[in-house]
Amino acid sequence: MLSPSLATRLEAILYLKGRPVSIAELTELADVDRKSVEEALVALTAAYAQRESALEIIQQNGRYGLQLRPGLGDLVQDLLPVNLSTATLRTLATIALKKRILQSELVDLRGSGAYDHIKDLMAQEFIERRRQSEGRSYWLTLTEKFHRTFSVLPDLGPTDLSEAA
Repeated sequence: MLSPSLATRLEAILYLKGRPVSIAELTELADVDRKSVEEALVALTAAYAQRESALEIIQQNGRYGLQLRPGLGDLVQDLLPVNLSTATLRTLATIALKKRILQSELVDLRGSGAYDHIKDLMAQEFIERRRQSEGRSYWLTLTEKFHRTFSVLPDLGPTDLSEAA
């Protein structure tokens, strides 16, 4: 399988960070040179501008971010089955993508605001936190309520699926 393009990797970084990111930070996270990041950002911005997408790449004060286009915020808020901020939902999406993640790794990906997101998600019973057997961090996992609320089936693996058939 081919590795994703730099533009695709930058898109993933912008999505997971959930906040505007500097070119220096993108360069470090993508592990490429500044010129390559700048070129990929131009291509990514142009691609979003040319298609009818709910998302757009924004640039503010030398930082780049991925956000909903203006006018779609009310629609999204009406569709959400829970009362979570966009940033908290992105943190939840990161946990869901990983299925199980160390709290310290999540904070590295999402920033220090993730601590508040974790508190909100635990209070609404979408995630569970268990102390790591060796180490100081916690494992974060999804709860049954998450799967029910978002209609996402847990990964049952081939054995469980064959038994259900």
